[in-house]
Amino acid sequence: MLHLIVKYMWWIPVVVLLSACATQPPLRGTGDLGIVIERATGQVQVIETSGRSSLAQVSGLGDLSHASVVFSRDGRYAYVFGRDGGLTKVDLLTARIVGRVVQAGNSIGGAVSQDGRLVVAQNYEPGGIKAFDADTLELVADVPAEFGSEGKRSKVVGLADLPGNRFIYSLFDANEIRVTDLSDPRNPKTERYPAGKQPYDALVTPDGRYYIAGLFGEDGLSMLDLWQPGQGVHTILPGYGRGEQALPVYKMPHLRGWAVAAGRAYLPAIGRHEVLVVELGSWKEVARIPVKSQPVFVMARPDGREVWVNFAFPDNGWMQVIDTFTNRLVDSFQPGRAILHLEFTPKGEAVWISARDDNKVAIYDTRSRQKITELPAASPSGIFFTSRAFRTGF
Repeated sequence: MLHLIVKYMWWIPVVVLLSACATQPPLRGTGDLGIVIERATGQVQVIETSGRSSLAQVSGLGDLSHASVVFSRDGRYAYVFGRDGGLTKVDLLTARIVGRVVQAGNSIGGAVSQDGRLVVAQNYEPGGIKAFDADTLELVADVPAEFGSEGKRSKVVGLADLPGNRFIYSLFDANEIRVTDLSDPRNPKTERYPAGKQPYDALVTPDGRYYIAGLFGEDGLSMLDLWQPGQGVHTILPGYGRGEQALPVYKMPHLRGWAVAAGRAYLPAIGRHEVLVVELGSWKEVARIPVKSQPVFVMARPDGREVWVNFAFPDNGWMQVIDTFTNRLVDSFQPGRAILHLEFTPKGEAVWISARDDNKVAIYDTRSRQKITELPAASPSGIFFTSRAFRTGF
């Protein structure tokens, strides 16, 4: 009898343990995960690039008409910045919202500090940056973008993380570049640098040395050497469109470190059907590549051998590919209607392309440039992979 009781008692925890294991989701890493923004419905899809599938859909993220995403350093959490000023923290493994604050009236993006402890939002209204604890989303610093004697506040654009828990950004209305040190977030310190007219977006080179801001108010770009900031801001490519009639700008181009390849920066020429090629270091123009229309995203494949370009309306159904060895176009194709964004997989074997008006994400092999498959999505726009967590300026 005692033997039966012991045997029975031994069996109970085994059954319970097996049952518990059966209900747990399978363990997985986060290196192949990502987010697709579904702008029309305020939702995101959690996707994985190894099997090219959608894992889950998360709702309740507010206005995603111009959404941007950054990731925690472990790749588990996505921080989604919405046009309504919302900052939403999404757990990619459980597909749940684990935190949300409406921190401004109009926000267009953010960045994560070098140590991963802070997530910083750049805001149009009210203009400035705000830093939050990456775990709790508690506000830890508010740095207004004030300028002039009347204390007006500028729209903030081009925010990027820098080594030392610093952040660099541009003031569209104040014609300035600023660097804020948040190593002590309760006591932020900001340096100011005069820049060109109306900086609209910017990039940091992958080594964190150079910050380049595109200018809407004049031909040219503003460049700050962050290893030698005392030299101030220099204008590069001044008057690149001199003597030519500028075209109407249908959509502002975007700049980020993805435009750097083969020792050169590939930059969209605002209001022109050109990609400008600039040699890093000397900052001299080495080529102009005529393209089909006004470029929006000019993105290098991770190995740097090719640059892929999409365009503003009315040619926003087209993509073109540039060979960076010859600086010539090697392909043009139409993956769908209203191509809003593209994102390469971490090693560049595939590229995911959002086609808003076709309600799909098309996935292409970057070697053959043939479509592999597609996924349904409601008015998709931005595509963001967790590999961005390990890159400066992303």
